[in-house]
Amino acid sequence: MSFGYPAAGPSAGVPVCPRHPDRPSYVRCQRCGRPACPECQRAAAVGFQCIDCVNELKRSTPSVRSVYGGTAVAGRPVATLALIAACVLVYVLQWIVPGDAIFQNFAFASVFADPQYGQFEPWRMLTAAFLHSQGFVLHIALNMYTLWIFGQALEPLLGRARFLAIYLLSAIGGSAGYFLLTPLLPVTAVVGASGAIFGLFGALLVIQRHRGGDTTQLWILIAINGVIGFMVAGIAWQAHLGGFITGALGAAAVAYAPRGPRRVLFQAGGLAVVALLLVLATVFRTASV
Repeated sequence: MSFGYPAAGPSAGVPVCPRHPDRPSYVRCQRCGRPACPECQRAAAVGFQCIDCVNELKRSTPSVRSVYGGTAVAGRPVATLALIAACVLVYVLQWIVPGDAIFQNFAFASVFADPQYGQFEPWRMLTAAFLHSQGFVLHIALNMYTLWIFGQALEPLLGRARFLAIYLLSAIGGSAGYFLLTPLLPVTAVVGASGAIFGLFGALLVIQRHRGGDTTQLWILIAINGVIGFMVAGIAWQAHLGGFITGALGAAAVAYAPRGPRRVLFQAGGLAVVALLLVLATVFRTASV
């Protein structure tokens, strides 16, 4: 003998989930009143709502914007943490991968623009910012600490996309500064996030000025780090300068864009102009080799 259960469905008088008609449900959405199975239920302030109402509410609720138009996201600075994680991962790979292959394939040096040494590889201008000196652990430690401090300040203000754009442009700007201001010989490769970090210095300086904040301490910090770049051997002050200028220009493009529905377009256009300037400077330098 077998025991059966009545078939679920409107004809059987059993309420069923609209998304899963084979599942009876006696729990109804507090918003629309339709039945919702456990898979389609979402906890609400009072009772449950169905997944359709939750999605509709998300679409109809305007997202909160940061000061400069980015989507405001509470919690940890995800973009900053992602950049730190990428740098740490590459640093580990520098130790693990044999034959110094990571350094050889991703570091940047002005000499790579000379045809007699091989084809120019422009991606090195960005990838070099994720490499760090293996012989000086403080190189990556200090850079990542500074990135963490400034990232926490800038990412919530700019939004993740704008923050990442300015950081990556500053990394390229650091390589461009090194490329423009360094002779081809002797050959010296440059690695490290310092150019991008100085870009954050420049970006925060512009943002602080735009918001009417005090920039005295920031100027002192920039001056100290700038002097160190000239006094300590092995530090590429050219990359610092290039990154600083690029970061300041990028932040100005974001901060001073006209408000209104086309603000995002103006900001994107301003950042594109900064990128174009870097390309033109690189092409000019390459053509002069």
